[in-house]
Amino acid sequence: MSRKLIAGLGNPGPEYALTRHNIGFLLLDKLAAGQKFSKKKFSALYTEIRRGGEKIILLKPQTFMNSSGEAVRAALDFYKISAPDLLVLSDDLDQDFGAARFRAHGSSGGHNGLKSIIACLGHEDFARIKLGIGKPPDKGRTLDYVLGQFTAAEQEQLPVILDKGLELINKWLALPQTDKNNPSS
Repeated sequence: MSRKLIAGLGNPGPEYALTRHNIGFLLLDKLAAGQKFSKKKFSALYTEIRRGGEKIILLKPQTFMNSSGEAVRAALDFYKISAPDLLVLSDDLDQDFGAARFRAHGSSGGHNGLKSIIACLGHEDFARIKLGIGKPPDKGRTLDYVLGQFTAAEQEQLPVILDKGLELINKWLALPQTDKNNPSS
């Protein structure tokens, strides 16, 4: 049975639950469809789902954003999953709020969670889905913005945004192994 790992990025704890930086966790929750992330291993919460003949491990690192790579690397090593079978879900300041984009590989774009994963893997060759959270109104307050709660208007739009992300995940999962990092083909 083949395996995939989908890691949603965020920060642990109820105080971060509806923050912009935790949109990766929110998208992973949507994919899990109500399944609980009750297992703890790899400094992460995780659960498993099945799609067709594939086992998909859904991972929420509990190391805080800047150390997400430690949990992702440990899970990849434990399950013997290679980089083409890894998908990372994260927020993106450089996209307008509500945009969703797939990237087969690339730099961190300044995102500390992606930086950590790249450092722990030693390469940038893993797929990611980035959900746009927009830029802060005051450029000097980026940290406050990403760790800030979604506004009421943003919360109303979240279901649509998460559906866009879920559509990209499903396209990635449906790809043949040889095309895993090119869902547009």
